[in-house]
Amino acid sequence: MRKFITLSIILLAVMAGAYYISPHLAPKTELNPLGEFYLRNSYFGEYSAGSPEVVTAILWDYRGLDTYFETAVLFMAIIGAVSIFRNMPSVSFHPHGLTSITRTGVKIVGLITFIAAATTMFHGHITPGGGFQGGSMLAVVPLLVIVAFSKKALEKAGLTKERALVIRTIGLLTIAIVAFFPLLVGGYFMQNLPVYPRELYGMLISGSLFLFNMAEFLAVGAGFTIIFLLLSNPEGGNEA
Repeated sequence: MRKFITLSIILLAVMAGAYYISPHLAPKTELNPLGEFYLRNSYFGEYSAGSPEVVTAILWDYRGLDTYFETAVLFMAIIGAVSIFRNMPSVSFHPHGLTSITRTGVKIVGLITFIAAATTMFHGHITPGGGFQGGSMLAVVPLLVIVAFSKKALEKAGLTKERALVIRTIGLLTIAIVAFFPLLVGGYFMQNLPVYPRELYGMLISGSLFLFNMAEFLAVGAGFTIIFLLLSNPEGGNEA
C-alpha cells in the first residue's frame, strides 16, 4: 500500500509538472537543417532517394546503415530463440482448434490481412508503411491459424519453423546482396540511385527501396512466425 501511494504521488507530480511546463515551451516554427534536407531531397533534389515517402527514404537510404544492422540484430535474436528451444522435449498434445464458425472467420480475416500486408509492403516507398510493417502484419496470419486451428495445422500446411527460418534467411541474404551490389559497380555500400533504377516499366520503385522493403517483408514475417511457433510449444510430453 505504501509503494502504491508513493508511486501515485510521483505520477501526479510528473503530470502536474508536465502540465505546468508545456505552455511555456517555445513552439517550433521552423525545420531544423537536417529535417529540411530530408524533405527537399527525398524525391527531388541533388541527393534524391527517388521516393516521395520520406520515412522510407530515411530508413533505407539516408540512414540505411543503421537499418541494416538493426535487421541483423533482430535476426540474431531469432537465432538465439531457436537455439534455446531446440532441445526442449515434446509433449502430449491433442489440438482440436476452435469452432467451425471461428475457423471460417479466421480464413476470411487471414486472407484480408495477407492482402493488406502485401499492399503495405508494395507501396512502402510511396505511402506510409514498408517491409517491417507489412511483415509484422503478415505474421498475424499464422498466429491466427495457430489460435483457431492449431500449431499442428500450420505445420501440416507446410509452414514449419525450419521453412520459416529458410524464408527469413533468404530475406536477409537479399538485403545483404542489395546492400553490397553497388560496391561491385564502383558505388558505395547501400547506395541507391543511380545504381538501381528509379522506375521499372513506368512504375516508381525508388531504386533499392522497393527491394529492401520486399526482403524485409519476408524476413520480418518469417521471423515472427518462428517465434510464434516456438512459443506455442507445449511444456512437456509427446506432441500428437
